[in-house]
Order: sequence, then structure tokens, then C-alpha cells
Amino acid sequence: MTDRYADFGPPRRVDGGLRARSTRGAIGVSWWSRRFLEVLESFALGTRLTRGRAYARAGQVLTLAVTPGVVTATVQGSRPRPYRVRIAVTPFSAAQWDRIEADLAGQAFFSARLLAGDLPAELEELFTTAGTPLFPRRLAELELDCSCPDFAVPCKHLAASCYLLAETFDADPFELLHWRGRSRADLLTRLRARRQPTDPGTGTAGAGAGAVVAGAAAGGGAVPAVGAYRALAGQPSVSLADSVDRFWLPPVPLPDRPPTLATEPELVLRQLGPPAAAIGGPGLLERLRRAYRELGRTDPAD
Repeated sequence: MTDRYADFGPPRRVDGGLRARSTRGAIGVSWWSRRFLEVLESFALGTRLTRGRAYARAGQVLTLAVTPGVVTATVQGSRPRPYRVRIAVTPFSAAQWDRIEADLAGQAFFSARLLAGDLPAELEELFTTAGTPLFPRRLAELELDCSCPDFAVPCKHLAASCYLLAETFDADPFELLHWRGRSRADLLTRLRARRQPTDPGTGTAGAGAGAVVAGAAAGGGAVPAVGAYRALAGQPSVSLADSVDRFWLPPVPLPDRPPTLATEPELVLRQLGPPAAAIGGPGLLERLRRAYRELGRTDPAD
């Protein structure tokens, strides 16, 4: 069967488009970008995905912007006017984010990793347990629209945008959370606030966990303490003499496997964000990333 759109010819060449960093094979290197692409690639859409990767690598995607719930892009095809692409997902509600942030702040591991600009793999389980899966589980959870005449969804223009979006998540994992409704600045500010117990007498941060709970018991309406205190709050009070023989034992059972603390050498680049065009823009970021990786492989004894 002939291709009904063959008369449109090859895509118009683009100068200065967004070009995928990957030149062959799979696109996406981090666990979060690969999980996002699993939904797209699980439908075995064949040549459309192949053409989408080719478009992404050729720089046919002109613009791509992430906002809460919606990613918009423009993709240059064979026609003079670029096609408009829209990739939408349902953002989490304020109540859902409140629960997520409470769970994140309640565990120093997550707070430390997020404040360092990283998404630990354990984060996916936390979102799922909260009833708010971080990644779409099927294609129907995404709204995919393109102004091109191809009736298939996703078309190659949508596929190209999804691949570039995955690399955007590689460069800045907080863009994934931004798409779900919470920007980096807002999330980190809220986590810092939750990690600071409130003094019920003055309303200022910095009081100890005991003072917070004492104030709440007295009707002060203090914000409940989080972190280690929340895990230990139900433990009975034991005198020092009775606890000497158990001093080095944990008061609650430890998990079988502690969370991984491995980080990538270029993590600081994600925290700082892309450099301005005046000092090199994305090109400088990629050169710095390669330098960080080389330094990370260097033996300190050399």
C-alpha cells in the first residue's frame, strides 16, 4: 500500500533546531527518562518511532517547553509552516502534592537527594504508594496532539518531541516533576519548610521536635514534627540505666536494603541548570558534562 503522505517529500532542513545528544541506538540515559519512553515504545509503532528518532537527531524539533500538565513543541516537517505538538498529562492536585511532600520530607534520604538535584530510583515507589504514579502507565494517560495531517497517534512529529522531552528529563530531572505540577523552586522550598519544625510560641522555625509536640499537646496547633521523630514517636520512654545495654541497637528494625547513595559525577550541572547563551549555552553544558565524566573516571592515585 502506498503512503498517502508521500507527496509531501522529505522534511525541510533546519538550522539551529534542538538536536538529540544521542546519535545512535536508544535515546535517554537516566532511569527516569527511560521509564518515560517505555510507554511510547511498548506500543511497537514501528517506522513512526524510527522516523521520530531521526527527526530528533536531525534537529527538526524547533522548540520544546515544559509547563505544568502540558509540553508544547514545534516540529519542522515537509510543509513550510512547522507543526504544533502538544503532549499533556494530568498534573497532581494540591492535595496530592501535599501528601507527596509530607512523605518526602519525612525521610531525610529523599530530601537530601532532591536538594542535591537528583531523583533516586526509590522515588518511583514513593509516588506509587501515595496513589500518584509518577510515570504514565499506558498511552491513554497522555493527550497527544499534532497539527500534521497524519491520523496516526503518535505521529513522527509527536515521537520526535517525546524523544527530545526524554533528553530534557536527562538534563534536568525536575522538569519531570514540573510537568506533574510542581516546579523545582516550589518543591525545594516546601521541603525545606517541612524539614523545619515550627516553634508554637513564636511561630518561627528551628524548635526541637520535643517542643513542637509539647506545643501541640497544649493546644498550640503546631505543625507535627517529621523525619526521625515521626518514626520514633510511638516508642516507650526508657530510663538511661535500663537502656545502656541496648545503646548501640536500633530502636526500630532497619530495612533489609538501605537506599542507594550512588550519584553521577555531573550532578552539580543539573543543580545549576543550563548556562546562558552568552557563555556557551547547551554546547558548554555538554562539554562540561563530558569533562565531569572524565574526571569521575580518573584514579585519585594517578
